[in-house]
Amino acid sequence: MYTSHHQLGTAAGGHPAKASWIPRTGELTRSVYSLIKESKYDEAIRVLEHQRQEFPRSRACLSLLGYCYYHSEQFEKAADVYGYLASLEICPPEDNDEYRFHHASALVKAGLYSEAQDLLQAINTERLERNVTLLQCQIHYELGDLSSAQSMLNSFDFFPDDSEKLVLEGAILCRQGKYEEARTKCYMQALNSGYSPGLAYNIAFTYYQQRKYEEAAQHVSEIIERGAREHPELGLGSNTQVIAGNLVDGVGDVPRSVGNSNALRDSALIEALNLKFAIELTNDNLDGAKECLVDMPPRAEAELDPVTLHNIALAYMDEKPSEGFAKLNFLLQSFGTVTSDDDPLSSVPKEAFVNLLHLYCKYGYYDLAADILAENPALTYSCLEPDEYDFFNCLILSQASPEEGFRQFDELARKHVDKLRKITKDVQEGRRSRNNAQIKKSLQDFEEALDQYIPVLMAQAKIYWDMEDYPMVEKLFRQSAEFCSEDETWKLNVAHVFFMQEKFNECIRYYEPFVRRHFPDNVLEITAIVLANLCVAYVMTGANEEAEEIMRAVEKAEEKVAASKGNFEFGISRVMRSLEPMDRKLGMDTWYYAKRCFLALAENMAKQMVVIRDDTYRCILAFFDRAARFGKNMETAVSPVDMSTVVEAQNAAAQAAANAAGQAVGETSGINEATHESSAIAAAAKSAATAAALAAALSNKRKIRTVAYEARMLKLLFLKIYD
Repeated sequence: MYTSHHQLGTAAGGHPAKASWIPRTGELTRSVYSLIKESKYDEAIRVLEHQRQEFPRSRACLSLLGYCYYHSEQFEKAADVYGYLASLEICPPEDNDEYRFHHASALVKAGLYSEAQDLLQAINTERLERNVTLLQCQIHYELGDLSSAQSMLNSFDFFPDDSEKLVLEGAILCRQGKYEEARTKCYMQALNSGYSPGLAYNIAFTYYQQRKYEEAAQHVSEIIERGAREHPELGLGSNTQVIAGNLVDGVGDVPRSVGNSNALRDSALIEALNLKFAIELTNDNLDGAKECLVDMPPRAEAELDPVTLHNIALAYMDEKPSEGFAKLNFLLQSFGTVTSDDDPLSSVPKEAFVNLLHLYCKYGYYDLAADILAENPALTYSCLEPDEYDFFNCLILSQASPEEGFRQFDELARKHVDKLRKITKDVQEGRRSRNNAQIKKSLQDFEEALDQYIPVLMAQAKIYWDMEDYPMVEKLFRQSAEFCSEDETWKLNVAHVFFMQEKFNECIRYYEPFVRRHFPDNVLEITAIVLANLCVAYVMTGANEEAEEIMRAVEKAEEKVAASKGNFEFGISRVMRSLEPMDRKLGMDTWYYAKRCFLALAENMAKQMVVIRDDTYRCILAFFDRAARFGKNMETAVSPVDMSTVVEAQNAAAQAAANAAGQAVGETSGINEATHESSAIAAAAKSAATAAALAAALSNKRKIRTVAYEARMLKLLFLKIYD
């Protein structure tokens, strides 16, 4: 998951100081300062812009305007104002240097590092030397030049307890993966300046990076509790309808946005909740992760930061995949286009790029995955590790050439196996020497290496799986048992392979421990396909009582049964029951599995291999009617683009073509207006063009397959079979 760590990379010295030379007299001055004090920067900007028109060279007006633009995060406008103010040369040289520094600070925030560097080199005022050094260090840090950033810090004689220096040192150490040392810098700063949410977040982030999730969660919880207690105006936990409205078609009163205020930034609540989201997702607790998004102070979608937008896309990808893809693509387009060497790669949500690749491959859009790899070479090489790049490359290649893809996967798998063997040897050496620190580190390295190997193994096995060569899949899994035998993903996929080969006793041996761990209280947390396969395996081996026990547990948990006993009539009735109430349970995934059952029944009825009672038949038709009613706007396939917008554009183009055709023929017929025949031809041509446009519109509309459409088609199919 992408978690924000900009706190570690932000030098407080880059914030311009509030102007102090406007006399605090007069109603206008009091109004402006009151607006700034209340963080109502947009209102203050309107007043100051009006004053700027009357007094375009007013130092007081321009300095306050730049300050307001900066703190309302309109950094390019702030840079323009400060640059213009410095160019007027209406101030002493030292003050002009201060404006140049503020100009550079705004440019850094806008990601224009080259221009900022040029400005900083021209500043000669001694009292600004510390702040200039810190800002130059931050520029090098943002560009990924950590050695230059460290050199800049070493070039100035800072006080040992300089808080901003400690922040940057911690950021550099964190970027280098030295999390213990980075955390020490944070604690040093906390001793000097006391508790702050930003520092607590930085400490939590270092724990998270070390996979010490409990310690990270403790610091995150403290940030959230303090934020709720000290800032009730931020509306923590009132965001339910905003999240639901954006993604789950929620209704109700939407709480008022609190905006990106200074109080919100200082509280570090957004960063903390995003980090908690990452921890919950790492622990496979999607519901808990969604609660983190719901708990966030309410903001409009346009006000969301990249990390939150990315996490919302991930959390609701299963429910609204098109919107999820749209959000991830927006992030990529907004932050991922590298137009010069100075563009800030650090501002690109690395996980957004990687997760978009993963999701494209997961849903089978390999051509789109190949496109974003080719279109974003800078992100490809900065965001992907070499092994990750090789994995995606093999995955995409295997779609066009399975043989070549398998060969390259095999080479990649050998690299991972060699790494696992080396780490295993380190573990054994640590145990012989009784070096607990080495054992702990080696075991952690082994887990990380195994997490990298499992996707390679599964992608390699999927090539044979798609060919329905299940014995070869089994062979691959047996070869990898040395390292993977305790991995849950490996065990479940081994069970699937045994099931497909009808080795039911073997698949029960792998399915059963997994199901029993969640049985019966958390039975609904188990993947439906696992429950269904285990029930079938029980039935096929004569263990009907065990199958009934699972079905009763599922029925008790949610009045739902996701299994069949091999009897079509019984099974279809269970399928229909499982989708009640339909307004809550009918969805893309549930419909996908349900319709396959109805198609299997229709096939067997058409072959006269199965006969069902009239009562069951009427229930099926009524079920299709309800599905058509509740599934009007429910798509049956995931699309990374919103087809409705494409259809609207195509329909408009088709209608325009029809009008143009009719107009052209009408103009031609105007040459011989005396002849009735030409008018008839013109009318016929226009009618034909209009018909073509309507046909195109209908064809385009049919590209969007909904549950309602498929339910009506299934009903027609069953009516035909019954006749």
